[in-house]
Amino acid sequence: MRAAASPLLALAMLGMAGAASAERPSGAPADWPSPIADSRPYWMLLVDQLEFRLSDEDDVLAWDLQGRIGGDVNRFVVRSEGDQRTQGPSGGEAEVQLLYSRAILPFWDVQLGVRQDASYGGGPDQERTFAVLGLEGLAPQWFDVEPAFYLSDDGDASFRLEATYELLLTQRLIAQPRFELDAAFSDVPKFEIRRGFTDLVLGLRLRYELRRELAPYVGVNWSRRLGTTADLARDDGAPVNDVSLLLGMRLWF
Repeated sequence: MRAAASPLLALAMLGMAGAASAERPSGAPADWPSPIADSRPYWMLLVDQLEFRLSDEDDVLAWDLQGRIGGDVNRFVVRSEGDQRTQGPSGGEAEVQLLYSRAILPFWDVQLGVRQDASYGGGPDQERTFAVLGLEGLAPQWFDVEPAFYLSDDGDASFRLEATYELLLTQRLIAQPRFELDAAFSDVPKFEIRRGFTDLVLGLRLRYELRRELAPYVGVNWSRRLGTTADLARDDGAPVNDVSLLLGMRLWF
């Protein structure tokens, strides 16, 4: 049987276990409350990626994390991802999302909130704010899937699909393939984005869990700009493809 390696799955199963214990179990001590008080909020912080990405272009320190607090149905979620160059001119990109998440089906949540993007270094700093509408859940065969639509403060719409899978080679050695696809519904010249599919990222991380909450890993990441967004990068002399070697740590609190 495949073990429940995902902390998000473990959190969902913990909530289901709490819901199932709403009545006093047979043989419980007389001084136990009835029903058992199990409605307290749960919290979790998952640093899914904290890594150095080594490539021919720029070596960067990158992160991808999320924290959540709430009950079985309603939760608040904070997400952040980005990178910081570790050589050459200082600069990088960062993204933060603040979301309200509500369970609508077993293992599926709908999420609403805001997203703030910032890029700095290599020119004037730039920022964008988005409204967010997304889903998060487990697809058949235990794929973690996160599709989301974004609408910027300038009225530019975009879409992102992320998917990961936990492949248990042993109880401690785990391979995690990762897929990310971005698309834009309009041209955004300020950010060098053209309508259509814009970016594709494929990654593979192999981690060893010293314990569930602490796992060093190695991996590889391949990214490519797509369509007319790639044509725009070529015209500017910017790279279209990038391959990175990864050295990182995964943490779960």
